[in-house]
Order: sequence, then C-alpha cells, then structure tokens
Amino acid sequence: MEAEREIREIFGHIKALISANQEIGLDPPPLSGEGLEILEREKRREGIETLEGLRDFIGECRRCRLCKGRGHLVFGEGNPNARLVFVGEGPGRDEDMVGRPFVGESGKLLTRIIENGMRLTREDVYICNVVKCHPPGNRDPETDEIEECIPFLKKQLRIIRPEVICVLGRVAGQALLGKGFRIKRERGRWHSYEGIPLMAIYHPAYLLRNPSAKRQAWKDIQGIMTRLALEV
Repeated sequence: MEAEREIREIFGHIKALISANQEIGLDPPPLSGEGLEILEREKRREGIETLEGLRDFIGECRRCRLCKGRGHLVFGEGNPNARLVFVGEGPGRDEDMVGRPFVGESGKLLTRIIENGMRLTREDVYICNVVKCHPPGNRDPETDEIEECIPFLKKQLRIIRPEVICVLGRVAGQALLGKGFRIKRERGRWHSYEGIPLMAIYHPAYLLRNPSAKRQAWKDIQGIMTRLALEV
C-alpha cells in the first residue's frame, strides 16, 4: 500500500509534469510497472461520474487493514443529487452487520434530527463516512486508514456536489478540514470545502453520551436549515 499512497499523493503533480514535458518536447518521466498500474487506476477513478461507478471501482476493497475484520463495506446511501450530505467518521458494529450507514443508536438519533427536526427524510439527504469499513472496537480510524479511504469520500462529494456538507464530529472534521480542526471550538461555524459550505456538529454518539449538548447541536442544525432555505 505504500507505493499506492505515494502515487496518490503526487498524482496531480505527475499530470502537471507530464503536460509540461510534452510542451517542450520531452518524454514523460519513467515509472515502475507497479507505478504505471496504480497511475492507470487513479486515472480511471478520476473519470468516474456516478456513485454507482465509484462503488464498482472500490469493489471488495482490501486497500488497508480494516478489510480484515469487516462484515460489510459501508459505501453510503441516500439521494445522489442531495442538497445536504452528512459525513461521519466510520461504520460502527451495527452498520458493519448490515452494510448501511448510521443504523445503530447514533443513526436513530441522526434520523430523528433529519426527520423530526429538519422535516426531511433520509432519502432526501446523503449519508456516508470518512472510512468505509468498521474500525475494530469502535476506535478512531488511524491516519493511514483515512489516507487510503478519503479519496473515495472526496469523489463522492464531487459527484454529488451538495449545497451543504455537515460533518459529524472531530474525526470527520479533521479529515476534510485538517488536523488543526477542533470540534468544540469550531462546531456551528461555517467553513468551506472545495467551494461547498461546510458546518461541523457534534457526532450523534457524543450527543447520546452528553445530552446537554443537544441544545447546541440543534442550534447548529437550524443554521444549516437556514442556509438551505428550510423552514426553521
């Protein structure tokens, strides 16, 4: 996986270098056979235009260690043209069992937020995670696991191109906004991800452990509703 990660990190630079070399009549820089294979896969991913195509591309993923203990890969679900996308950190045990995001106790709370609070349905929005496989023991996904999986999340967001992204909790916030992100300091504030307005709220699991924070979360949700011109 190390070779794949290195190729992914410099993929954009390679494309620019190839283009520059061609302009001055030079051949592209040489790559190993493995590198060429990985580069070709990256080019195929860049050309994917639908969520179904992306899911097919991922296949029965074995790109990181999380595949070893998973029951089901949890890709995401909802409206492919959603105005609002919720992004969590990773599937829990319940999600791993059925292959759907946010179906356990945290998911039930998120569903109540969507249906009772926002007066939408889960079919109106899109729900996904930073990593697609269940981290053992419900631990946080590790850095290398996120690095392997986040290109797929970013591609999902580029395909859907929602009006608003709502990240759920610290891990998802750091994955999209950088390691300096702090959920308690920056929840409820508007950020931007690739030109898309983004707001972070507390993860539903945190709200179940800390019911007093639900008032803050509801205020944040109201801010999202206002941004989407939904009745508050």
